[in-house]
Amino acid sequence: MPRAYDDLAEWFETLNDDCDYPKWSQYFIEGLARLGAGRKGLELGCGSGAFSRALTKEGYTMSGMDVSAPMLTKGEELARKEGLGIQFFQADARTFRSLEKYDFILSPNDCYNYMPTAALSSAFSHAAAALKENGIFWFDVSSPRKLREKVANNMFADDRDDVTYLCFSKLFGDRVELDVTIFEKERDGRFARFDEKHTQYIHEEEAIVSALERAGFELLLVEGHLGEEKQNSDRLNFICRKKASS
Repeated sequence: MPRAYDDLAEWFETLNDDCDYPKWSQYFIEGLARLGAGRKGLELGCGSGAFSRALTKEGYTMSGMDVSAPMLTKGEELARKEGLGIQFFQADARTFRSLEKYDFILSPNDCYNYMPTAALSSAFSHAAAALKENGIFWFDVSSPRKLREKVANNMFADDRDDVTYLCFSKLFGDRVELDVTIFEKERDGRFARFDEKHTQYIHEEEAIVSALERAGFELLLVEGHLGEEKQNSDRLNFICRKKASS
């Protein structure tokens, strides 16, 4: 079975067109400006690069990193169509090492839900190593409430002219396992089937905060999606600053 998102890469932004990428991107653009984050950024777990493209259009110098090669290929294609110079590279957020130093690292849309809680501290340490001193680290996770009460033990579907998406999910203690099937229309009108398995881990806020502290970050704020109150939000944003060297 292929890696998660390899077959979804071609359709990911299409199937997520209801998430309002422009509004979501503006939330980051305004927030980074308030933080004085600098202009050189890395989108970690970039997928096909929607946020990197939006920030590049605002004058940021962006790089995109993802573990899925097909996602990166799609990201390069979309950036090229828009005439945007974005550097994409393949790496795993749990182990990556960067020769570059960034003013900020942005990781939207659940990248860290794809690793167990025990791996967070090490993953955050790798992010810290790629940041300049006082650099901003801003990422989100799907909230425990969302994964347990909305995603787990449920079925999701999206049926369009050229693609059909089906997802069946089940809760297993600290994680939700999702069986994804994609039916993609081919040139002759027949549909090809592709299957992926996704695992999203449930992270409690306290565990994330503890891992960030161990990795050398100062937590500035935890807020919900687009800045809403975190208590009832499906998404938690962790906005952090790399501590200055002592």
